[in-house]
Amino acid sequence: MLPWADYAATLGGATLGLEVEVFSEGDPEPDQAILDNVVFYVPPYEGGRRSLAVIPNMPRVQVVQSLWAGVDGVWPFMRDGVSLHNAAGVHDASTAELAVGLAIARLRRLDEFAVAQARGAWLHDFTPALADRTVLILGYGNIGQAVERRLAGFEVNIIRVATTARTDDEGREIHGQDELPALLPTADVVIVIMPQTPATTKLINADFLARMKDGAVLVNVARGAIVDTDALLAEVMTGRINAALDVTDPEPLPSDHPLWTAPGVLISPHVGGSTSAFAPRAKRLVEDQLNRWRQGQPLINQMAPPTS
Repeated sequence: MLPWADYAATLGGATLGLEVEVFSEGDPEPDQAILDNVVFYVPPYEGGRRSLAVIPNMPRVQVVQSLWAGVDGVWPFMRDGVSLHNAAGVHDASTAELAVGLAIARLRRLDEFAVAQARGAWLHDFTPALADRTVLILGYGNIGQAVERRLAGFEVNIIRVATTARTDDEGREIHGQDELPALLPTADVVIVIMPQTPATTKLINADFLARMKDGAVLVNVARGAIVDTDALLAEVMTGRINAALDVTDPEPLPSDHPLWTAPGVLISPHVGGSTSAFAPRAKRLVEDQLNRWRQGQPLINQMAPPTS
């Protein structure tokens, strides 16, 4: 079951010989007679909870191919024996682009200038540049590396942080999360792009934020619950640090939530992957996975169940 009505034209023959049903955003839930025969399921990207709630009603399903990079919201609907695969690589370009854009926008106060424009105010001021800053990338997977590539021309110093310390194949030093207390005071921008797990939920708490440099910007393009919202609010209300958030906790953010009006906070509505770059990359991934599956080859991007 695929989320695109034009599957035959867009998946390069990967569906030849297969019986394909389409379940797109906004479609009514498929009849149980259809769900009974689904063996390979690609939930629609904007389908929300209803696109996942049908998984337990698919008795023959073998593969769930997510179009999200993070699959924490998918696991509650999975059954034993069904493999779950994420969309690693699909969102790299879009999310990395937004991460850099949010950092620049908050440093250069573009959000404030946009508000001033609406009232015809010439808000001339001196702002920090991204150039010559130290950027800490928290989460050095595919998207974290894509962020670094996009920062290459901005004359910044990069600190890479992953779960554990290592040196990669290019000889780059990657710090472990246990080094954060010493690293945070040196960073002007902290870009968060890591999966949400029990270990990372509220990793960015009052202690983490207190260690950030005065005037630093926290950019979160990962998951909202990685940040303790109350702790972040307490810090930004003092004006000591700034934040640019594509994700929040709760989400969507209620219209009366104090984050909307907190000083030094720029919010985008979880649009990291929602660009023109998404569809062609998503379709290439599904085409590749279907071909692998048809030929009995191992699928890529298989995810391990979360541990408590």
